[in-house]
Amino acid sequence: MNLRGIWIPLITPFKNNELDITSYKRLIEHYTSFDIAGLVPMGTTGESPTLNMIEYEKIISVTMEYKPPQKPVIMGLGGNDTQKLIDKLYLAEKYQVNGILSVCPYYNRPSQEGIYQHFQAIAAATDKPIIIYNIPYRTGREIENATLRRLAEIPNIVGLKDASGNISQTLELLLNPPPNFSILCGEDSFFFISLLHGGAGGILASAHMHTGSFIEICQLIWNNDHLAAYKLWQSLADFIPLLFAEPSPGPLKYLLQKQGLIDSEEIRLPLVNISSALKQRLDSFII
Repeated sequence: MNLRGIWIPLITPFKNNELDITSYKRLIEHYTSFDIAGLVPMGTTGESPTLNMIEYEKIISVTMEYKPPQKPVIMGLGGNDTQKLIDKLYLAEKYQVNGILSVCPYYNRPSQEGIYQHFQAIAAATDKPIIIYNIPYRTGREIENATLRRLAEIPNIVGLKDASGNISQTLELLLNPPPNFSILCGEDSFFFISLLHGGAGGILASAHMHTGSFIEICQLIWNNDHLAAYKLWQSLADFIPLLFAEPSPGPLKYLLQKQGLIDSEEIRLPLVNISSALKQRLDSFII
């Protein structure tokens, strides 16, 4: 599986507190019309912690049934109970997803050795490619670069979604990457910097909007047209922070509903719909 490019971590549409499968299919059709690398359902952008197992499996099944054959799917599968995650791996086999995105265990704050053994156990339980997700400001625990390099030695741990929020750590890893290991940006505001230092692309919530521009920035940089890429990036740089000014994916759902891609901006508790003030700021970026 080629990880290079822009991956869309799909939001999950709701209507009257039920899955809105019609809107979800519309999203799949829309994003796969672009030259994206693939889709990532059931990540945290998809509000996966609020879905029960029936809903979770429904989203995976619809994604695999409705997406074009040439577009790969990486399934979000994260948590802080290693055995429970291993037990859920049957879904990856049942629906023949192309890979798994798994976040660092949260809340119980394992040691670096605990983090290593957690991912080692998941990797031993499947032959699916695994992408590790490092986002310490949400999980309460950093995956250190030394630990990532150990994990990269496991054959089916193939990449990282990097949202460390620590530019020094990010650059150190990008400049000294493990062999045959893809580093994908997950910190949307660091996307341009990551690409310039050899990043493979991104799993970016903000790429729900201006999708073609994110793809074009990749192509321009890989074609050594850095100035044109920078000018395009400038047009996005002020927009991206607005998508995270209130808890994600609330801002995205508002914009997607305004564009007619989903029928409702509904979001599940404990998240709530965004404020009227933010809606006014976002309106100027609707394309």
